[in-house]
Amino acid sequence: MISCMTKNQARWLLLHQRKMGKTRRMFLMELGRRKGFRVESELSDSVTHIVAENNSYLEVLDWLKGQAVGDSSRFELLDISWFTACMEAGRPVDSELKYHLMEQRQSPPLNVPELEMPAFTATKVSQYSCQRKTTLNNYNKKFTEIIEEGESSRVREVLNDERYKAFKQFTSVFGVGVKTSEKWYRMGLRTVEEVKADKTLKLSKMQKAGFLYYEDLVSCVSKAEADAVSLIVKNAVCTFLPDALVTITGGFRRGKKIGHDIDFLITSPGPGEDDELLHKVIDLWKRQGLLLYCDIIESTFVKEQLPSRKVDAMDHFQKCFAILKLCQPRVDNSTCNTSKKLEMAEVKDWKAIRVDLVITPFEQYAYALLGWTGSRQFGRDLRRYASHERKMVLDNHALYDRRKRIFLKAGSEEEIFAHLGLDYVEPWERNA
Repeated sequence: MISCMTKNQARWLLLHQRKMGKTRRMFLMELGRRKGFRVESELSDSVTHIVAENNSYLEVLDWLKGQAVGDSSRFELLDISWFTACMEAGRPVDSELKYHLMEQRQSPPLNVPELEMPAFTATKVSQYSCQRKTTLNNYNKKFTEIIEEGESSRVREVLNDERYKAFKQFTSVFGVGVKTSEKWYRMGLRTVEEVKADKTLKLSKMQKAGFLYYEDLVSCVSKAEADAVSLIVKNAVCTFLPDALVTITGGFRRGKKIGHDIDFLITSPGPGEDDELLHKVIDLWKRQGLLLYCDIIESTFVKEQLPSRKVDAMDHFQKCFAILKLCQPRVDNSTCNTSKKLEMAEVKDWKAIRVDLVITPFEQYAYALLGWTGSRQFGRDLRRYASHERKMVLDNHALYDRRKRIFLKAGSEEEIFAHLGLDYVEPWERNA
């Protein structure tokens, strides 16, 4: 909760964790403390304001009922935009009507012209990123506005926070997440160099690879490098499954020119599905000297358990997290002197690249492609829209209509959007 004084009256605020996530909630609470707010964490009789992110009015009411709250009218239910406005102002701002979560109004009678209700339509469309197009140009314009308006100075203290800087370094290592970062921070470690120097730490195989190839893995992967790796992957896969479809996903499919890893979706339209395909590809790369690290996760797909009810559930496809050696052309040194040739001979002529391979059955390919293309926020909003507006459950495997109690087949992303009653959004317009 955050305590603030306005007009001699204390206001106590609770950040609702659902859909906000534990880590983000902790970050926002710490940000509030640095702005001079008193921050606590539990719902109590003192709370007067509840702030929610990506939750509707009715969803928050349902949550309050689950907390055995008898009279919910004593709370002001506010959108996260109110909290953001407070942080920007450095003080509590008035909780105007525009910040309030509102109960859905009944649809107007059919004889009422649609033009009489523009505000309702605009609000509904803007709620979900899957109903608006976000290109990289839109995305970059937001950063320009922040810089021009001086907003970056407001978060400089966060970026300079010791804990934030340590976690940012630790999680940049392949195989290191928030939990491990927390452990290392509590041990007094603050930098990647300090972790490397601590010989008492027990690292996983993945983390050892992360440190071994750290400099390469933290550097950006260019579009040209992604294209080169794509050729390596396609050649290897088609060696064993000639009719396979190998599609690059993630940021590169959304039109980005740089990334930090490359994701590939692999399927086959024919009857020649091979459960051992990934293992064969990995063995080939070992023989070719291209494989630096791999971890194969076998499929856990059980049709009866799908689709998942969890909003951010990992899918159940067979997948491989790998690090490949991408050979880079050497500079012609035929005109160099002997000492220069020896110096250049020691220069590494390859780069370690993070690669994820995902195997999907052909009938689930469209759903997997939609999920793995992203962006993460776009996918979250798409699943939320399916659940709240269409009474459907969407994941990377299927779309289930809860009212009709049937799975809806789709052979393309366009068909999935059509099932949801949405206009199709191109991959490069999904950079929410």
